[in-house]
Amino acid sequence: MTPEPAAPALRRPPQPEVKRRAASLSVASNLLLIALKFVAGIVTGSVALLAEAMQSVIDLVASVVAYVSVRKADEPADENHPYGHHKIENVAAAVEGVLILVGSGVIAVEAVRRLVGGGEVERLGFGIAIIALTIVVNLAVSAVLARRARETGSPALEGDAAHLRTDALTSVGVLVGLVLVQVTGAGWLDPVVALLVAGAVVGTGVRLLMRSGRVLVDEALPEAELAVIRETVVSFAPRGVVGFHQLRARRAGTRRLVDMHVQFYAGATLEEAHETAHRLQDAIRDRLGDADVLIHIEPADRVRPGTELRPPGAPGDAPLSGG
Repeated sequence: MTPEPAAPALRRPPQPEVKRRAASLSVASNLLLIALKFVAGIVTGSVALLAEAMQSVIDLVASVVAYVSVRKADEPADENHPYGHHKIENVAAAVEGVLILVGSGVIAVEAVRRLVGGGEVERLGFGIAIIALTIVVNLAVSAVLARRARETGSPALEGDAAHLRTDALTSVGVLVGLVLVQVTGAGWLDPVVALLVAGAVVGTGVRLLMRSGRVLVDEALPEAELAVIRETVVSFAPRGVVGFHQLRARRAGTRRLVDMHVQFYAGATLEEAHETAHRLQDAIRDRLGDADVLIHIEPADRVRPGTELRPPGAPGDAPLSGG
């Protein structure tokens, strides 16, 4: 029997327990940061610090959403969800995007109110120390979440990591603003910094919404991944695959969903075609990672003219359309 075509996997398979631990870390860190920021905001009277505390409350809600979603997404398919629950992670990422936008609105409203009504800030040294600590914590936790998101392909963890990176970035702005207020005594800088924080937050929220929306409307996989699928099918030409078309591939959470029509040489028995199709499914999974591959078996006379497959390197190889 011909050995399987060797090909490096593009992604490691998802690890549910790894995702759950990462989401739990995010929840715990946000609880700590909320307490620290609210204390610092009350002690100093800084609207920028209170805005940061409000943003951490939204971060906590987002982290809880991510934690719940990664647990739910890994549940097996059931009667009401025959395709599984994977898109719950994409819904969670979209919810996080909305929460980020809501947070930016809250920050902007409070900053404008303080600019109009005025206000004093004091004991800024304490506030500066707290905000510096939160920056370090957020960067560390977001790095862990981003690494776990890459390992598992989790959009919920990816969204949570982006959320925390944005929080750290805006915290840097708040830190700079508090230092300037302490040095210059210009209290109006505090709400101005809060408005700048709100503007920075909007960008991340919009990006998360757009990325999640592309998956929820079943956008095709990136061209690089489609090319991997086509190359894998072509590598099976020596095993009797003579053509393929109607290649469709999309994402649902961490999983790729692939289906296509594959034609086999005239004279191939149903058993032979069935076995080869299963081997092709396994080969595609090895290349993509977590994938659900459905192959519709067809005879050679269904090959579309100009798309015939030949063994790699044979004269006149057909284009890899698969359309």
